[in-house]
Amino acid sequence: MRMPGPGSESGSRPGPGLGLGLGLGLMRVWTRISPWRRPGGRRGLRGHDDPHRSGAKGTADGTAATDGAGAAGVTGTTGATGGTGPSDGFGPSGEARPNPSDGLSATGRFGAVTGPRPFSEGRLLAPSAVCVLIAAPALLLDRVPPAVTLAQLLIGCALTAHTVRQRDRLLAQLAEVREVARITQEAVVRPISRSFAGTHISTRYHCAVPGSALGGDLYDVAVTPFGLRVLIGDVRGHGLEAVRLTAEAVAGFRELAHTVPDLPAVATGLDERLAPGLGPEDFVTALLAEFAPGEVRLVNCGHPAPLRHGHRTELLEPGVTTLPLGLCPDPRQYRVRLQPGDRLLLYTDGLTEARAPDGTFFPFLTEAARALRDPLPDEALDLLHARLLAHTGTAPTDDVALVLCQPAPPTQPTAAAPPPTRRSL
Repeated sequence: MRMPGPGSESGSRPGPGLGLGLGLGLMRVWTRISPWRRPGGRRGLRGHDDPHRSGAKGTADGTAATDGAGAAGVTGTTGATGGTGPSDGFGPSGEARPNPSDGLSATGRFGAVTGPRPFSEGRLLAPSAVCVLIAAPALLLDRVPPAVTLAQLLIGCALTAHTVRQRDRLLAQLAEVREVARITQEAVVRPISRSFAGTHISTRYHCAVPGSALGGDLYDVAVTPFGLRVLIGDVRGHGLEAVRLTAEAVAGFRELAHTVPDLPAVATGLDERLAPGLGPEDFVTALLAEFAPGEVRLVNCGHPAPLRHGHRTELLEPGVTTLPLGLCPDPRQYRVRLQPGDRLLLYTDGLTEARAPDGTFFPFLTEAARALRDPLPDEALDLLHARLLAHTGTAPTDDVALVLCQPAPPTQPTAAAPPPTRRSL
C-alpha cells in the first residue's frame, strides 16, 4: 500500500488544529487579562458604577480601600478629615490639617485615576472577530495555503502583544489606585508618635486583612480648647462597610471634639451621627479620654477598659456599663487620678481576645505590664505586639489598635535667686 506523499492532497493538509487552537487560545488569553472585563469580575478593577461607593475601591485580592459615603475627605480630597501632610498631618496646635499636596485627591500627584474604561460588548467583539478570522480558514478550507498560515501566526502574535500591553497598563493603573487607597487610609487612621499639650501619644494599627491598612478599628487625637481628647473604637464587622463606618466615626469625632465642651455630649453626637447608617445588629464601641492636669476623664461606650500602668497595673473599669454607639447609649463620665509617670494604654478587643492554637487567651495584663516597663513608648507597643504574635503563632484574625498616652510629669517652678546684697564701704 502506497503512503501519501508530501505532494498529495491528503499529505499537505495541516488540518484545523493550528488555526483553531491559535484562535481559541488567544480568545482565552484576551478574556482573562483584558482590562475590558465586566465590572465586578474576579480580576481587574471594579468600575465606579455606584455613586455612593465611588472612592478608592477595594480590589479582588483583598486590598481594601476606603469607602467615601458620607465621610469628608475619604473620596478625593482630605476635607475635614485632615491629611498626612509633610510630616504627620497635624497643625502647630495638634489639630488635623488638610494638605493639598499629600496625594489624597484622585487628581493629585498621581495624575487622574479614573478607573478602567466601562465594559462594552463592542470592545469584546473586536478581539472575538479576530480570533474567528484566524480559525476560519482551518475550518472552511480543505487545504490552507502557507501564506494564510503565516498570516494567522502574525495576527496572533500582534494580538498577543497588544493584550500584554493592555495588561501592563492595567497593572500600572492598579498600582496607582492602591497607592491612593493606602494614603487615604492613613489619613483616616494616622500613625502618631509625638507630644500633644504635654502628653506623648504613640499609636500602632495592625489590620487583619492582608494588603490593607484600614479595617474596623479606629482612633484619633484632637487638641481642643477643652484639652487633649483621644478616641479609640471598634466597628462591628469587617470589609468595606466597616471601613465606611470607621471613616464616618473619625470624621465625626474631629468635628465634635473641637465644638462640644462636654465629653458625654461628644459621645451622644457620635451616636446620632452613626446610628442612621447602622444596621439592626451593627454597633460601634468607643472610648473617649480627655486629659487634664493630674487626671483623665473617660467615657466608655461598650469598649474594653483602658489600662493604667505606673506603680501598679490595673484596668480602669467604669462604674456604670454603657451600651455601644448605635444602641442608644446613655454616656457617663468618670475621672481617674494620674500619678507622675503613669501611662494609659487604650486598645481594642483584637488584643484581649487573641488566642493561641490550643485556644488559650492572650495573657493581656501580664504581657502588657511587662511591655510597658520599656521607657520608650514606641518600643513598648512594638514589644507588646511581638508578644501577641508569639502567643498566637500567626497573624491575628482581628484588627488590633493600640494608643499609649504618657502625660509629662509636672514641672516644678524654679525658685528665684535672692537679690545680691550690697556691701557697705
